Amino acid sequence: MEPTPGESGLAANTPVTAEESIELVSYSRALEDVSFGAIADSDVAQIQWATPDGLETVGRGVAVRLSASGPARFDRIRSQAETVLGELDHNGPAVARPRAFGGFAFHDEREPGTPWNGFASASFVVPHVLLTRSPDDDATWLTVVGDDTDGVRDALEEWSQRVDDYPTMRASGRSPGVDSTRRTTTPDRWDEQVDGALERIADGSLTKVVLAQALTVDLEEPVDVSATVERLRRRYPNCYRFLVNGGDGATFFGAPPERLVSKRNTRVETEALAGSVPRGETPEADDEYADQLLADEKLRHEHELVVDAICTQLESFVSDLSVADRTIRRLANIQHLLTPISATLETDHHVLELVETLHPTPAVGGVPPEVAWETIRETESFDRGWYAGPVGWFDAAGDGEFAVGLRSGVASDETVTLFAGSGIVADSDPTAEWEEVQLKFRPVLDELR
Repeated sequence: MEPTPGESGLAANTPVTAEESIELVSYSRALEDVSFGAIADSDVAQIQWATPDGLETVGRGVAVRLSASGPARFDRIRSQAETVLGELDHNGPAVARPRAFGGFAFHDEREPGTPWNGFASASFVVPHVLLTRSPDDDATWLTVVGDDTDGVRDALEEWSQRVDDYPTMRASGRSPGVDSTRRTTTPDRWDEQVDGALERIADGSLTKVVLAQALTVDLEEPVDVSATVERLRRRYPNCYRFLVNGGDGATFFGAPPERLVSKRNTRVETEALAGSVPRGETPEADDEYADQLLADEKLRHEHELVVDAICTQLESFVSDLSVADRTIRRLANIQHLLTPISATLETDHHVLELVETLHPTPAVGGVPPEVAWETIRETESFDRGWYAGPVGWFDAAGDGEFAVGLRSGVASDETVTLFAGSGIVADSDPTAEWEEVQLKFRPVLDELR
């Protein structure tokens, strides 16, 4: 499918900076039900985003690209966004409004390299063409964004006609097949890494650290990432799903179970998700694992570290904080301890301020954060890239939603690199932690086989 003229222009290759200014206009139109995957079958820069509660978006082309690096990357993205989106003239309902989609690398200082070609430390795009379906609205909305009113109106007409010809169902395609796998970390090396972390925990400098592994998967044929995300939707309907095209041949995708934060007006929702056991092969075995999860002192300690850290990080922003009862989130192959957390902001803040404050939670980093980051950098032999970083969207009002980039991989042609980690605390057993990591590889790996 060839790109329209608007998809290859309009700052598509040049990041907008805080010093530049561009006046955007958008127009929206309600459509009959269409397949979201139908506009995702091209090499044009694109995004896909879906939430457990039913918001689904697919973007094609680039109206504006924002990028930043270094410790000030959150502020720089927010500043660029205010310049670009501050004067946005949106002609359509709020549900169809333009949004900036993208994310942040786990570490702020890094140089993109294989397999993360094209992924800056922070990068967002406002798509040229956006399809949106929301649980708050029965319609599917087509939105076109650009800097020329007549051009945007013409593109809306053209895309309305093109979308009418698309199928209403999205085929999930077939798996590409796995030829071989390559590990960055051997079992012996993993034992050494966990033992090293336990030594720091024993001497009191560290309370928890999440160590990760990378698994390179060589495929029998090129992967259709959009179709893989569709298969993940069918198997993990209660997870987020995302796809971000890095623009240089690499695509980051996944089905994370964990919300980092969402903000709507002054309402904030987040959650602690830490502590894991497998699913059982029978209902009785499943319940036994769940009981173990709720009773295990080590897993509860690991979970409470995350709850306490999130509450502490939010205290300076909110007027009230509500911590719900601990429960269990059951996925197809794993169970997690879950504690929902909600709050009301004292004054309005941009969602990126909350993202910066919360990232990384102890569920993907550790306690204390600085020592955990240092331990991760010294221990892991690969670049996490955007793995375990914030992935999501924000709008002109500063509202938005971000997931944690877990259960994920980065794809390029016939290779996918998967990432998974495990929380190390006092009394962690290297063998048990190894098995947990392998379990977390499975959601994406199973859809590639």
